[in-house]
Amino acid sequence: MKRFACFALLVISWAANASAYSVGFDQVQLYTDSDRPLKASVWYPSQTTFPTERIAENAAFFGSNVVRVGTPLAGKFPLVVMSHGYRGNWRNQNWLATKLAQDGYVVASLDHPGTTSFDHSAQAAAQWWQRAGDLSRLLDWLLNESYLLPNIDANNVTAIGHSLGGWTVMLLAGAQFDRDQLKQECSLKASPRVCGLMAELGLDQPQVGEPNGSLQDTRIKRVVSLDLGLARSFSRQSLQSLTTPTLILAADIDIGDLPQAEESGFLAQYIPKNKRQYIVYPDAAHFSFMQLCKPGAIDLIEEENPGDGIVCKDGNERSRDELHQVMYQDIIRFIQAS
Repeated sequence: MKRFACFALLVISWAANASAYSVGFDQVQLYTDSDRPLKASVWYPSQTTFPTERIAENAAFFGSNVVRVGTPLAGKFPLVVMSHGYRGNWRNQNWLATKLAQDGYVVASLDHPGTTSFDHSAQAAAQWWQRAGDLSRLLDWLLNESYLLPNIDANNVTAIGHSLGGWTVMLLAGAQFDRDQLKQECSLKASPRVCGLMAELGLDQPQVGEPNGSLQDTRIKRVVSLDLGLARSFSRQSLQSLTTPTLILAADIDIGDLPQAEESGFLAQYIPKNKRQYIVYPDAAHFSFMQLCKPGAIDLIEEENPGDGIVCKDGNERSRDELHQVMYQDIIRFIQAS
C-alpha cells in the first residue's frame, strides 16, 4: 500500500510538472530619457523551451530556470505586477514570479529607485509616492507599448508586494497616506524598524512634488500584501472605504519591532471583511517571503554583512520551501476567486 501511495505521489508530481508552462524571461530599461528610469523584469509563458539559464541565483540564494527572451505563448494571460521590499530587488520574489508564469501568468517586477539594493539615492527614497507611480508606469508600458501586449488580459491585473512593497500596493488599492496619523502612532508606540524610516522615506514632513489624495490605480483588480510595514500610516477612513479585494498575508514570528498584529493586523482591523482575507503563518518570519536560501547562507551573509543573515531565518516547524508552497496556494486561490 505504501509503495502504491508513493507511486501515486510521483505520478501526480510528474503530471503537475509536465503541465507547467516553460517560463520566458526578459529585462527591459524603461523611461531611460526621464529622471526616474526603471529596470523591469518580466516572466511569461513561453513557446520556447530551451536553452534554459539560471537567473536570480548567487552564493546565498537559489534561483530558477528560464528561457531568456523566449517566444511568448499565444493566448491571453492574467497579469501580476510586483513590488519589492525596502532595499530589496526583483530577485526577492523570483520564486513566486516563476511559479505564476509556469501556471499561465505574465508577471512583471522592477527595482524602485532609491529603495533598491542597487540604488540608495536619498532624494529618490524620500519621494515615497513614486513607488506606487513606478508600478503604474510599468502598467502603462505593459498595457500600451510592450511586445507582450497581445498576451495580457488587461481586465485581470493583480499587484503583489512584500514589506515596503506591500505598503506600495496598498496605495494602489486606494489606501491613503496620513502623515499626522503616523506621527501620532509613532509617538504612542515608537518602532525603530518602522518609525525610524520616516525621515529617509520622506514621511516625516511634506516633500516637494508630493501629491494630495489617492494614488489608486483602478486597472489593478486585487492586491496581495506580504507582511507589509508602515500600515499605521494609512488613514483609517481610507482603509474602511477600500473596495479593492485584498489578501493580507502575515508572518507571526517577529524579527524585532515589526509585529504583524500592528502591521498586517492593522489592515485587517479596518478594511471591510467582505473586501479582505487575512492569513497569519505562525511559523513564518518576515523574510520567509523571499527566495530560498542555500545551506550555509546565514554564515556567508553574516561574514559579509553582520546582522543581515536574518534574511535566511524562518520558524522551526516548516522549511521555507514548504512555506512557499502554502503561501503560493493561498495566493493563487485568492487571485482566481476574486
